[in-house]
This record gives sequence, structure tokens and C-alpha cells, in this order.
Amino acid sequence: MKLVLVESPTKSKTLQKFLGPDYLVEASFGHVRDLPKKELGVDVEHNFEPKYVIIPRAKKRIKELKEKAQKTETVILATDEDREGEAIAFHLGQALDLKNPQRIVFHEITKSAIKNALKNPRDIDMNLVDAQQTRRILDRLVGYKLSPLLWKKVAIGLSAGRVQSVAVRLIAKRQQEIDVFNSQEYWSVEAELQKNKENFIAKLIKKDEETISKFGIKTKMGADKIVKDLKNTEYKVVDIQKKEVRKYPFPPFTTSTLQQEASHGLGFSAKQTMIVAQQLYETGLITYHRTDSLNLAETFLKTAQTLITQKFGKEYASETPLRYKTKTKGAQEAHEAIRPSYPKKEPESIKEKLDKNQYRLYELIWQRALACQMQPAIMYATAVDIKAKNYLFRVTGAIIKFDGFLKVYPTKISEITLPPLEKSDVLKLIKLIPTQHFTKPPAPYSEATLVKALEEYGIGRPSTYAPTLSTIQERNYVKKENKYLYPTEMGILVNNLLVEHFPKIVDIKFTARMEEDLDKIAHGKQQWVPIIKNFYQPFKENLQKKYKEISKKEITEEKTDEVCEKCNKPMVIKIGRFGKFLACSGFPECKNTLPLEKEEELTDKTCPKCKAQLKIRTSRFGKFFGCSNYPKCKYIEKYKQHDH
Repeated sequence: MKLVLVESPTKSKTLQKFLGPDYLVEASFGHVRDLPKKELGVDVEHNFEPKYVIIPRAKKRIKELKEKAQKTETVILATDEDREGEAIAFHLGQALDLKNPQRIVFHEITKSAIKNALKNPRDIDMNLVDAQQTRRILDRLVGYKLSPLLWKKVAIGLSAGRVQSVAVRLIAKRQQEIDVFNSQEYWSVEAELQKNKENFIAKLIKKDEETISKFGIKTKMGADKIVKDLKNTEYKVVDIQKKEVRKYPFPPFTTSTLQQEASHGLGFSAKQTMIVAQQLYETGLITYHRTDSLNLAETFLKTAQTLITQKFGKEYASETPLRYKTKTKGAQEAHEAIRPSYPKKEPESIKEKLDKNQYRLYELIWQRALACQMQPAIMYATAVDIKAKNYLFRVTGAIIKFDGFLKVYPTKISEITLPPLEKSDVLKLIKLIPTQHFTKPPAPYSEATLVKALEEYGIGRPSTYAPTLSTIQERNYVKKENKYLYPTEMGILVNNLLVEHFPKIVDIKFTARMEEDLDKIAHGKQQWVPIIKNFYQPFKENLQKKYKEISKKEITEEKTDEVCEKCNKPMVIKIGRFGKFLACSGFPECKNTLPLEKEEELTDKTCPKCKAQLKIRTSRFGKFFGCSNYPKCKYIEKYKQHDH
């Protein structure tokens, strides 16, 4: 009997089914050892030696697994193939006192992959373990050393993290850009034209042979002048350009692109995507879901081509297998992209075995993986130029000639059909349409766009995106409203403090370089102790200096004209974990606190019901216009930035 150890019970059941009675498959239920919770657990004086302890919840399980290990001839560690999985395997070996355990890895839970892994066991890869350990120690040093400073100088209960702090900085920086954004007015002019009773819209693009830029028409007066100039003018087709356009399929999913697409298309959070993907992986339906590689196995490429040909026809299958190369720094090219383990298991055929979310995510992965091996979509694009005096209008149309990969992976491509137009055609003007526009500030980050930004900056790795997003929200540094991420008052305060006093902690380039160093450790090109030493020494010196320099009053208090009704001392605005509030400056003798009423901006708009002024108010759903005569008048309307 051979004992196989994995992380989760679902994975253990799937493996047991494939391995049969000669093997006993058991789950560790995740990590079994970690740094202790109530102490630093890192010997900073002796090469940062970590002190690992068995996690309290794992003690009973370790005892059970020890007994089983002693009764078996061989112990096989079959945890996940990434750094985290390698670390779990290492700690299991240590906790169970295993002498010569075998380590096997596979990127899909299929019979062939498992049999192949069993034929090729290896030792624990200590480079991968060291890379994970370095990340854990760095995060512990930052969190354990910096958090007490935040407690003392800002508020009890706060904590700091390496990658999380950079994520909060990105969100806070984006909010600053939105807050200082000055909207600009501009106008466009369109012509609704007709031929053979078919109407279409053409856009003004040139005047006197000069292109009209996006902001070329700045005022209503300018737009009205153009409309006036074009009165009683002939509209004549002067040029028609037709060309064939190809739209190529998207590459297969990596962790970040799966999280992005599941957010856009399914409304999943990053955390939800990873939970459901884990379930699909552990039941053997998809390949490993924590990956930044675009590689695909040769067996999949052959199966996909056969399946596409059988299901849709030979013209839909790529003539040769399409192979994609990742541009992500430090990507693990030995791994695979996310794909169905068995392409022939079409989503509809297993729908009854999956819950709603599992089915939707599996369908998305199956469609994307199959589509990436299909022919491009072919479109006919037509551009028609129409002259009116010294003005030039243009209209473009597009018709799909061959749907290609869109047959499997539909994306938003709107077909615009035009009436049959010929050069020199004179068109009937129905009306001219001048339209007012305003430039918009950059959009706040969503979980999907933040993951994309972190990946582009080289910050974090596939296993860290979802935990990072969860952590910054749980710590109340960031709030999610209508799918967008906004910094809280506490998030802005902590971010400003870190930017000013601990710039390296939130520096994007520094954090990206640290990720590159972790990759070098994983590949055996760098030792882990010097990496931590180079970071810790200057960090420690700066930390000691900042305890003396930073004044809590200056950071967390604002003077007001309010007076405490209990002791007549001035009231100040303080900030706690959940935002700003009024507090007596006589604390701790006087502990009077009051909620801080948010300022409401009066507008020049009037209430249509009672003629009072409208105010800009804020609810948990965002800004809205509300009557200043509330509660007598409860009129509200949707907030539009340019309506006041």
C-alpha cells in the first residue's frame, strides 16, 4: 500500500478513483505549518531563520497522517505544482518526519497525467520552497514590524502588507486623478442621410481638408456655425474604400485573464473565480488554474483540431496548431494555460453534474481553449466619404463574411450594414445632429482592471491576485461599490503615510523587482538570505527613525470650530478604522464623540416639486441629487457630473 498526500478532500477523492485500491489517498486540508501567530517567528539576528509551528487546526490531522504513514511502504506527496504546493509538500514531509518521500506533479487530474507523474517522481524542489518561504518571511517582516507603527500613529487594528500596500496605492492614485480631473466640453456634428429610403449616420471628420480632432469643435456656437454653413448643401459620395479585415482568436486563459473575463462576462469576483476554478480542477475537469503560461499540451492541440473539424467543419480548424507565447515577466513556461482536461467533454454534456457557477466558468474555459485553435473571423469593412461644400463626412460599415472562432467564443462585434452606395451618388439629408460631449475622468479600478494592472507592472503572481484583492477590502482600505474599487478615508490616510515615510514599501518598481528576485530564487539563480538582508536592514533603520518623527496628532487630527457640549473644549476631526468622526480634544478625560456629517454641495439646480435648491448627496450606491428641503420634500434624481 502506498500513501498519497494532497491538499484537499475533493482532490483526494478524484485521485483515489484513478489510482485504485493499491493506493491510499489522504488530504492534509491545506497548509499544516506556518510562522507562529503571536510572535515574529523569524530570527533576524541569525540569517532570518524561520520558526515554523504546526497550525493548531492541523494538529489532529498530522497525528492521523503520521499513523497512516508508518503503516505504508511509500509516501507520495502530490500537492499542487506551484510554489505554494511545493511548500505544502515540504512542510508535510517535515511535520510527518518523512525520510524519503516521493514528490510528483501534474497539471491536470487525468488518469494518463497521474500515471505519467508516478513514473517520474522527484525530490522536493527546495528552490521553489525557498521562493515561497522568502515571500512569507518578507510579508511577515513588513506586517509584523510596520503594523505596530500604524497602531501607535494612526489607529489600533491596522495592518500593512507588501503587495497589498501597492494595490491600495494604485487605487488611491487613480482616485486622486479622478478628483483633480477637469472636464472639457466638446461637440460633434453628424448627418443623417438617406438613399433608397435607407437611413444611415455619417460623422463630420474634415473641414478644408484638415482633420477635425476630437476637441476640434469646442462650443455650441462652433457646432451651430457648421450646421448653418451646411444649410441647403448637396451631399455627394466622393470615395468608397472596401477591404477585408481579419480578427484573430484570443490566446487561452491564464489566471489573470480568466479572472478578468469572468469578472466582465460572469460578474465573478477574483476570489469567486478562483474558488470555482479550484473545484473544477480538483474534479479533474480543467488543468491547473494558477498559471501565467500560454503553453498547451500537444495532446490537447491534436484533440482540439479533430473536435473542431467534426463539430463545425474543416474550414473552422486552424491549418496547423496555434502556439502562443506569454509576454509576462517570469512566466512559468513549463506549465500549461488553463484548458479543459478533456476537450470532448462539452459543457452541455456535463451540465447536470455541475452547479450553476461551475457550469458557467467551465463553459467559458472550454470555449476560449477551443476558440484559440480556430480560424480568424473575416469581415468586410467599408468606409464611405461624403462631401458637403468644404466639409467631409465619413461612415463605416462592417459585415462578417466568415465567423471563424466567433462560432465558439462570441465577442461583441456589431455589424453595420449600409445601403448600396456608389461613387458620385447624391444623398438626401434628413437632418444634421450637433451633439454636446464632455471628457470623462479615468474610470476607477474594478477587480478585473486592477489584476490586469498588477500583472502589467509585474507585481504579484497568479496565486496572489485574489488574496490581495480580498485582503485590502477586508482591512477596510478599499470598498467595492457597483463593481468599482474606491479607497476609504483610512486607505487614503495609510497610503499617504506609507508614500511619504516608507516609499519603497509602496513603490511599484521596487515591488516588481522583488518579484523578479523571488523568480530568480525559484530558478536557483539567487540565494534567499541576501535578498531579505538587503531589504530588511534599511527598512529596520527607517522604521526606528519614523517612530520618533511621525506625530499622530498631525496625521489623524484636524481642528474644527466646534465645541464639546460636555466640557466646552474644542472638538477635532479624528479618523478611526471606519472613517472620520468628531472627538473631544480633552480625551481621555472627556470621551465625547459624534458622527461627522458629510458636507453636501449645493447646486444651481432647483427642485421641480418645491423649487428649493438641490444638493449633491452620497449614499452607499454613490452620488445623487437630493432636495435641500428634505425631509419635507423627498425628491431625488440621478447624478450627472455636468448637470450642476
